[in-house]
Amino acid sequence: MKNILVLCTGNSCRSQIAEAYLRYFAGDRANIYSAGIETHGVNPRAIETMKADGIDISKHTSNHINEYLEMDFDFMITVCDHAKESCPYFPTQAIKFHYNFPDPAKATGTESQIMAQFNLVRDLIKEYAKDFINKNLVSTDVGK
Repeated sequence: MKNILVLCTGNSCRSQIAEAYLRYFAGDRANIYSAGIETHGVNPRAIETMKADGIDISKHTSNHINEYLEMDFDFMITVCDHAKESCPYFPTQAIKFHYNFPDPAKATGTESQIMAQFNLVRDLIKEYAKDFINKNLVSTDVGK
């Protein structure tokens, strides 16, 4: 079974969404974790936007990357430039991927405008996660 770590700045929004979708699309083919270089708690709007798509992340926790120093990861995905550039040394042989998703937590405007940004980013991450699993797990599982 593959181990996948999703890394973001505060492990509150984008990495939480990515963790949930990677887990959804991977099924029992991977263990999915998320962490931040800081911990900010799980963003209530991230919980709300995922609930609207039928996935409950209300029990997720915001974890610090140091919690995973002893784990062996196959893949590490950074979902924001700040995490990619600011991540302290993390000893891993994992194959690294990066995609800088917009930060919906920085959205401004009315509540409906802010939620529209959360929904947009959620949908971007959902497509990325589906594609990632199809390219990196499904094809590697053939013949095993």
